[in-house]
Amino acid sequence: MCVTSLCESVLSGDGLSEALSRIISTLANKNEELQTFLETVDNTLTGLQEESCKVMSELEAELEQLSSALEEKGAGLCDVIKEEKRRKEAELQKQMSEGKFALRSGEELLEFANQTLTITNEEEFLKAAKQIKERVTMAPGFRLATRPAASETMSQFTVDFSAERAGLQRLHFLPVPKAPEIDAPSCVARDNSITVAWRPAGDADDGRIERYDLEYRKSNREDSLRAAGDACWEKMTDIEETQATISGLKFDSRFVVVRVRARNKAAAGDFSELVAVPTAAFAFVFDGLSAHAELRVQSDTVTWEPQGVKGHDARLRGKENKSSRSATPSPNKTAGSRGARDRFAGESYTVLGDQELVGGGLYWELRPLADWKSFSVGVAYRSSLGRFDQLGKSSGSWCLHASQWLQSSLAAKHNNRAKALDWPLPQRIGIYCDYDNGDLIFIDVDRLRLLHSFKTKFNQPLVPAFTVWCGGIALTTGLQVPSFMGNFLSTNQSLSNLSP
Repeated sequence: MCVTSLCESVLSGDGLSEALSRIISTLANKNEELQTFLETVDNTLTGLQEESCKVMSELEAELEQLSSALEEKGAGLCDVIKEEKRRKEAELQKQMSEGKFALRSGEELLEFANQTLTITNEEEFLKAAKQIKERVTMAPGFRLATRPAASETMSQFTVDFSAERAGLQRLHFLPVPKAPEIDAPSCVARDNSITVAWRPAGDADDGRIERYDLEYRKSNREDSLRAAGDACWEKMTDIEETQATISGLKFDSRFVVVRVRARNKAAAGDFSELVAVPTAAFAFVFDGLSAHAELRVQSDTVTWEPQGVKGHDARLRGKENKSSRSATPSPNKTAGSRGARDRFAGESYTVLGDQELVGGGLYWELRPLADWKSFSVGVAYRSSLGRFDQLGKSSGSWCLHASQWLQSSLAAKHNNRAKALDWPLPQRIGIYCDYDNGDLIFIDVDRLRLLHSFKTKFNQPLVPAFTVWCGGIALTTGLQVPSFMGNFLSTNQSLSNLSP
């Protein structure tokens, strides 16, 4: 009802107090919504300021690294140029020194030759001419190369930064990827896994997306805005495809909220809008208040811890003997007397689940612990079990009983009748109960084999029920009905087949 209609109801005098209360509730909800919105905007503004500072800092760091790289490269190039210059200078200086020496030797020889021309004594002239001839043959100027040993160009190094300059001019920031869009109809929850599919934002930066990040968390509210505060995010990173499967979940909440963001080489973009994926499953725990005093309930396990004969009251043993002789509960064990349930007692080492089954198809699993000797698992009408009743002994309880005490045996029990099952003792038992169709099915999960199927018509709320004697069992709940159950639902074994 809108605020206007509520105000009209107030003005007309109809239900004044009730209408006013609804107005107050509506305004309170709206104020809460606005407060959440303002907090979101304020957080976004703060995040924007922090992100801009971060981007600016990253830019300065990148430019600093680029400048440092250029300086380092320039310093290296300068060293190469200086070394080339030093080498060539040394070679040219050596040539110049040798040339000057040869020139001085040549000038001296030329002067000696001119002086020889003035000698009139033939014998002295011949002697001087012979000396000139020998000195010319050994003159440095005739052995000296008249070509420079090094050129004036820097032949071993040429600087060309044209490609780098063009690359710097083309330098730009990669745009941050836009938030993907989760394809909600394609998100499938099955076999305690969720497959999430999404579409990237349809713009030019699609090709730059390299990875996706997926985050998820459990929630009991479908409202995506309110769901954001329920639990911490679990993460899946480096996803290359536009879908991912979250496996091994325990569905102990009504929804799993998911969100996705894209990443490129530079940064991660914003997360997508939240999508709440329904996770219909049956989650329950042991009801410790119903457990026999010698059963220890701890987390998802129950173990039998006997307290000796003193733990059994003689009067309780007498009542148990009576109950074992009759499948009909005595008046003091009916629903009317069980409003505040006492623990199971005597040899009824039983504990119940804390949730009722009132409709639909539900599934859970049981695993015996290493030291087990005997256990039963099934369902029962809560009102049909007295403190000393055992599972399968009345018309209101159905169970699978396994034992490896003295000899191994497996049997289906109901209404004080049992049917022996010719199958090895299973290590993991799946229990499927379809309340509406009256199906109770037991599966050997490891071998995917039907152990037994009850077909009946349930007319009261059911509770999971367990009996443990010597050893213990472990329980797994929060499971969806597995897809392999479809192979067994057509199997129907009538209760009339149970032998007494």
